[in-house]
Amino acid sequence: MKILLVEDDRTIASGLEYSLQTEGYEVMVCENCAQAEKEIATGEYALYLLDLTLPDGSGYDLCRKAKGFSDVPVIFLTACDEEVSVVMGLDMGADDYVTKPFRLRELLSRIKSVLRRANRIPADPAVLNFGNLTIQPQKAMVLVNGKEVALTALEYRLLLTFAAHPGQILTRSQLLEGIWDIAGNFVNDNTLSVYIKRLREKLAEAGDAERIATVRGLGYRMEGESC
Repeated sequence: MKILLVEDDRTIASGLEYSLQTEGYEVMVCENCAQAEKEIATGEYALYLLDLTLPDGSGYDLCRKAKGFSDVPVIFLTACDEEVSVVMGLDMGADDYVTKPFRLRELLSRIKSVLRRANRIPADPAVLNFGNLTIQPQKAMVLVNGKEVALTALEYRLLLTFAAHPGQILTRSQLLEGIWDIAGNFVNDNTLSVYIKRLREKLAEAGDAERIATVRGLGYRMEGESC
């Protein structure tokens, strides 16, 4: 799924590009309106992330052009949170409005919500199967060989992070992002090791001992493909 990110701050743009790519999105970055207009005209994108203030125009101009081609979802990224700016953006068809500085997990959650409302991604599946491991997201339930495995909230969130990227190596930083506490409390690196150890032990006790592999010097990988 392709996302067009229009942001003239290269530090912000490169950070967002990397984070979105690790979530499985294909990202094109433009630094100004002229570049973005050419990309919008291709009609290849499922979502536009538009900075409001650009060197040769504004995100409002791009939103008008984008909505003129098709009803592709638009999220504004801006340092301005004045009510009049928010209303103006939403009135011209923007789907959401995120104020800088923003938390990455919040932005990713909003992206998924906007895409889901636009029917561009399916709702969370009722069941995820990985061999003898079954995850039921709608019930927050994990089973091995049909028997429920009792996990804490963070252990469950960690398993879901692995399940979202089966076979892919995830760094510790990516895992920490995945189990970020919605209350704003971040799990530190030492604590992550504890949660990975406990998750492995619980899965092993239930009969699924080789599910999470360590890739030395790189991170961790969930073995098996979803079916």
